[in-house]
Amino acid sequence: MRLKLPMLGFLLALGLCLPTLAWAGTLPLQGDMAKLTVSDPPKPVADAVFRDENGAEMTLAAFKGKVVVLNLWATWCIPCRAEMPSLDKLAASITDPDFKVVTVAQDRAGPEKVRKFLDELGTKNLPAYIDTTMRSARAWNAGGLPATILIDRQGREVARLLGEADWSGHAARAVIAELLLRK
Repeated sequence: MRLKLPMLGFLLALGLCLPTLAWAGTLPLQGDMAKLTVSDPPKPVADAVFRDENGAEMTLAAFKGKVVVLNLWATWCIPCRAEMPSLDKLAASITDPDFKVVTVAQDRAGPEKVRKFLDELGTKNLPAYIDTTMRSARAWNAGGLPATILIDRQGREVARLLGEADWSGHAARAVIAELLLRK
């Protein structure tokens, strides 16, 4: 049987796509994690600048080799206030040294207000990173707040979720566990 050229091209293209299509199906997308938008294939993440609590400039390069839950939020954001305690619990529950929750406030109010906000919520495991310019949110294409980007060990975006989610539950921990299994 001879295949016509368009059909042969289609089959070749399908064969090249199968490994990436299979990748998306391996994340356990249940509960709030069903709202994740999977990047298939994973894509590069901009190395945008933000600051630590002491005002030192940082980028995501500081977390290379780790699975990162990057959360963009603000002190004025009501859904962010509801979500932060679950991110704090997630950070406390996964003690793998190759895992990090990185919360970057997109807030002009300054680092003192960000730290006060986190303290008022009783968080103990979240850094008070901040970007008063909000350039990082633009670089990371956050369409609103809160926005959470899951980053693999190679520094690539594997999924994102816009809006509030329960990051302390079984569904989120299952997604993180799957990402930690990937070398």
